[in-house]
Amino acid sequence: MDTAAPSLRLWAAEALEVPKLLLSPFQRAVPIAPGMGQPVVVYPGYLTSDISSIRLRRSLRAAGYAAYGWEIGQNKGARADLLERLSDKLDAVARRHDQPATLIGWSLGGIFARELAKQRPELVRAVITLGSPFSGHPRANNAWRIYEALNDHTVDDPPIVSNLAEKPPVPTIAVWSPIDGIVSPQGARGLPHESDRQVELAERHLSLARSPAGVRLIGQLLAEEFNRAG
Repeated sequence: MDTAAPSLRLWAAEALEVPKLLLSPFQRAVPIAPGMGQPVVVYPGYLTSDISSIRLRRSLRAAGYAAYGWEIGQNKGARADLLERLSDKLDAVARRHDQPATLIGWSLGGIFARELAKQRPELVRAVITLGSPFSGHPRANNAWRIYEALNDHTVDDPPIVSNLAEKPPVPTIAVWSPIDGIVSPQGARGLPHESDRQVELAERHLSLARSPAGVRLIGQLLAEEFNRAG
């Protein structure tokens, strides 16, 4: 199994995105195709919180979507009770809007979004992952050492029992980047049977959900999904 992580050059380039990520909550919404009040829940990447997705959610709300964060603070990694907590929150959103929600997961947040969709498919319309390492070797990235240093489990033995590469039983789109400096393209794209669609976005890992191009792509994918579903 391939364990190649992105090159050191690509990894170092991610540092240039940190100031932009920190400033993104103060940036204006990106115009995207209009929604009709459909609920969308955004799950943050490792060691980030809902602050990281403020610009994306601001853009979604400006377009007419009902956008939510995961609302449980910093993403510190897998916990035994995490999916149960997220399931309860997702259930509340679905009940509030009387319809299933679309889940958008950035990096590790996408792993949790996929697992939620497997456990509670009746609450999920679709899943969009952004640079999420759901496929291949769990060490084919440049984040696993930090993850293991800050957690009491290894990346290949998380306290959530699941086949991460298994496709959820709902429409699933995997957005991946050829210049991702943290997660390998293979890990974020996956094999054809591991998602329904694989979409390339040439942005750094830390820009996938906050750059204008990233937000516009998400808006496009949401519009296509809702138009397809009728």
